[in-house]
Amino acid sequence: MTTSELNIDILRSLGVIAEDEGLLSRAAKYLRRLAQSHEAEDPTLMTKEEFVARVKAAREEGGAMRFDSVEEMHNWLLNEL
Repeated sequence: MTTSELNIDILRSLGVIAEDEGLLSRAAKYLRRLAQSHEAEDPTLMTKEEFVARVKAAREEGGAMRFDSVEEMHNWLLNEL
């Protein structure tokens, strides 16, 4: 199915579910769990505090880097990950 077809299918189903408060509540609960499980799978997600801590740790390691272009930086990052 294409994204467009999936969107149509979901919206059609939501139209039916929206008429029943019980079904709507169950759907909302499931969607929250689905979203949380997706977030848990993403290793790049971090809190602001975690991000700042990683930046500080990188600064303490020393060795500043300079890139001449975004592409150069992107390529370096891909090699580091």
